[in-house]
Amino acid sequence: MSHPLYRPRRMRRDDFSRRLMRENTLSVDDLIYPVFVHEHAGRTAIPSMPGVERLSIEELLKVAEDAVALGIPVLDLFPVIDPALKSLDAEAAWADDGLAQRAVRALKERFPTLGVMTDVALDPYTTHGQDGIIDDSGYVLNDITVDALVRQSVSHAQAGVDVISPSDMMDGRIGAIRRGLDDAGFINTRIMAYSAKYASAFYGPFRDAVGSAGSLGKADKKTYQMDPANGDEAMREIALDLEEGADMVMVKPGMPYLDVVRRVKETFGVPTFAYQVSGEYAMLKAAVANGWLDERACVMESLMCFKRAGADGVLTYFAPQVARWLHER
Repeated sequence: MSHPLYRPRRMRRDDFSRRLMRENTLSVDDLIYPVFVHEHAGRTAIPSMPGVERLSIEELLKVAEDAVALGIPVLDLFPVIDPALKSLDAEAAWADDGLAQRAVRALKERFPTLGVMTDVALDPYTTHGQDGIIDDSGYVLNDITVDALVRQSVSHAQAGVDVISPSDMMDGRIGAIRRGLDDAGFINTRIMAYSAKYASAFYGPFRDAVGSAGSLGKADKKTYQMDPANGDEAMREIALDLEEGADMVMVKPGMPYLDVVRRVKETFGVPTFAYQVSGEYAMLKAAVANGWLDERACVMESLMCFKRAGADGVLTYFAPQVARWLHER
């Protein structure tokens, strides 16, 4: 029998040679940690996201201290708004003493070198749970929503945020936010645009976490978030956001859309991020709880897949666990 001169298995035989030929690596520098902040004291569990909690600002500072010690570069803040503050026009989104604004100030005062990113969208603040201001038929109005998003973004920048992350998918909002930030003197406030955000079924636990699920009811967000069937459309959305001044772009959800991540990175070569969303997290946690999957092995593999696809970093609720596992190596 004739054997091949080149045997790919030779390089897989030992750990040292597998390490030598490894094409991608995962480090703590690749992690962004999404956290939920609420007005109440202490912490409250989120049943659909085991291990994830809503945090008071005091508890957020403890989590941030842990993140700094682990070397996690960025926290991404998602506020859980008191229903009494919600309205049709989401006016609480740009209040100087708003929850997100106070959380940013507290973090930057205590940990000035920790990166702080904030979600910019109106759904936590609207009585109907949509990401914008609606007309009488329930349709989200684009341009008046963009005006509100600019006000929200500037208020976050005034609080000291490092990165604005618009997640609304309104047309033209990146350019408007960039101009608004620049006009207010915040030329170095970065924008990570949710450029390819799909109308996905994987967001359910997140909506439980921020309290928008009840407000949204049976409505959906298909008139502004993207159709999961489309890939070429994502390229057009990315191109528009980059032309309008985005510093970084994001694909959301993550694992079901790795083909989009790859296309974005190959086409544009810009800082590209993916969000391992709440549904992805919940599925892994449920399988682990049932003894069907090894948590550490599967989580680390999933994040390596993001890197292999071309992501420069990943937003993941597993960030502290992953950082500890990486430090144990």
